[in-house]
Amino acid sequence: MSDSTTSPDTALFDAFWKLVAEQGWHRLTLNAVAAEAGMSLAELREKVPHKGALPCLFARSVDQAVLSGTPATSTGTARDRLFDVLMQRIDVLQPHRDGLIRMGKEMRTDPLLALMLAPQMAASMSWMLEAARIDTSGITGALRVKGLCAVWIATLRAWEQDEGADLGQTMAGLDKALDRAEQVGRTLRLTTDEDTAPATP
Repeated sequence: MSDSTTSPDTALFDAFWKLVAEQGWHRLTLNAVAAEAGMSLAELREKVPHKGALPCLFARSVDQAVLSGTPATSTGTARDRLFDVLMQRIDVLQPHRDGLIRMGKEMRTDPLLALMLAPQMAASMSWMLEAARIDTSGITGALRVKGLCAVWIATLRAWEQDEGADLGQTMAGLDKALDRAEQVGRTLRLTTDEDTAPATP
């Protein structure tokens, strides 16, 4: 599966998430990130316009890694394809687990941080649906994106508690979240038996 080390910004992301794990998001400074990554502030400014752009840049690199590693001819039902895509995303996140978990916990008590990152999450989930060859157009597509955001948050919560190398608890959490989304999708007539996709919960 794809790995985040394929990104040209690996050193920057390694430094960023290491510092988030150690200090938390609010204490993080751009000076500290640049120093940890072996960059000047001028070099870091070429990458990001402000601190809040760092997690968004990382999310886009994760999107790219997943899209690059997803075969255009993958088989199985829409649900199976979506499960595989989201687990591949977890695999890409795994090297930065400690930082991501700490930031996730901070988001629960910081509505402004969650609000800042919400558009990027929606954009990423739209690409994940496309990677699974699930239509994201129109109102139905918008509802599917919202539903997948809820599925992804539930999956991250399961991942946070999962200490196993096989990620069994994470997979079970994703499976359960997809089941719930599937039920809602059928209720709202957004899915069929042949092509199941999440709808807004």
